[in-house]
This record gives sequence, C-alpha cells and structure tokens, in this order.
Amino acid sequence: FKQKTAYEMPKGLEFRRVLFRSRALPVHPIDAADIDTAANGRAFPIPAADSVNIDRTASMILVRAQGKVWAFALSCPHEHAAVKWSAKDARFLCTKHDSKYLPDGRYISGRATRHMDRFPIKKDGGNVIVTLDLVFRNDQDPAGWAAAEVAV
Repeated sequence: FKQKTAYEMPKGLEFRRVLFRSRALPVHPIDAADIDTAANGRAFPIPAADSVNIDRTASMILVRAQGKVWAFALSCPHEHAAVKWSAKDARFLCTKHDSKYLPDGRYISGRATRHMDRFPIKKDGGNVIVTLDLVFRNDQDPAGWAAAEVAV
C-alpha cells in the first residue's frame, strides 16, 4: 500500500474529452516544452479554445471557459484526492468522496465544504503566468480567490 501525496494523480486516471456548454472539448496534457519559467511563476500558453488542461508535474489544472482562464490545484480541498473532469456532467469530481465543482471551481455538493483552490494567475501576452507556490482558498481569502482569473 502506497500513501498518496497531496497532489498525486491516481494511476490509470485518463482524461479524454470534456463537455462544456453542450459541446465536446479536448482535455490536453500540458507539454513541458510549452512551459517557461517566469520570474514569479510558470508561463503557460493561453488555451486557444474552451478546454481543461492538465499539468501533472505541477499538480495543476488550467481551465479556459466562459471567456476566462483559471489555474486550480489538482487535488480536492476536502482530503486532497485528485479531481477529474466529467465530460458527461460538465464538472469536476473528487475521486475519493464525490464532491462536485463547476468549471470555474465553485463547490456544488459532496463532503468538501469549499471551492477548489486557485493559484494566482496573470496574463502576459499570449501566456498566463501561474504562481504555483501560493494558493487561494475561498474560505480564507474570498477576494484573492475571486481575483485569481484572467479574461481572454
């Protein structure tokens, strides 16, 4: 038995396609070659269309939807199990206790008691800069959590 780390993705969990606003969208792994290290974070290309993008090495999910981009921690805030995207339901699901979240990270139901954690993010040309060593929890910093998005 191996103890899972806070942001470890369970083996065999695969993301194929996502559904948002009644249309299928691809889920892309983020290629390390596309990532630049910025002075205060990591730069990722802005997704060209609405999608869910996974960076397992950074334990991060980059989401473009509703004209905005967010960067979320890959783990559920309840007990830090990995979250996955459910194309059928157009939402994130906790793999351990079935908490549910909207594409913007807002909590819907389940054992969790708060929204998904967001990383600070800012737009820089055709990239977003994500600060991975800081996270906003909506229950501790609602204004920071709400501001952790960029319009595209």
